[in-house]
Amino acid sequence: MPSFTDQEKAILHIVQSNLPDSLTPYADIAAQVGVREEDVIGLLERLKETGAIRRFGAMIRHQKTDWVHNAMVAWKVDAALVEQCGTLAATVENISHVYYRPCDIPDWPYTFYTMIHGRTPEECQSAITRLQSIAPLGEHVVLRTVKELKKVSMRYF
Repeated sequence: MPSFTDQEKAILHIVQSNLPDSLTPYADIAAQVGVREEDVIGLLERLKETGAIRRFGAMIRHQKTDWVHNAMVAWKVDAALVEQCGTLAATVENISHVYYRPCDIPDWPYTFYTMIHGRTPEECQSAITRLQSIAPLGEHVVLRTVKELKKVSMRYF
């Protein structure tokens, strides 16, 4: 596990929240922490190179952009087909997350999960239908979002 200096932890604490709303967010972070802008950028590049983070970018709150219909769809899928199904699900535009979670609960045979977003219920259903047409998935259950109770990114520092 990598160790971080106090300054690196301070940088990571800041970048886990909203970045400064300016043309020079990295320089602003550097000034706040007392380091050079290159130190901020270098830390983020190192984390990406080592695989500690996959990407660093903006996160849009989809509900505020009229994507208000959401559903977690739980699928039955043969374990040998998980990678193939995941790759295919990643091509469906309205799917934001794809998970495989083996489960030993007798009355819950679903192990493959997709989070689908749409502007209308029909748009969500269209994404489900599209995925069914391209991936070897079994039966499924649609768990529609009724109300979002909490949504925050993880905070590590």
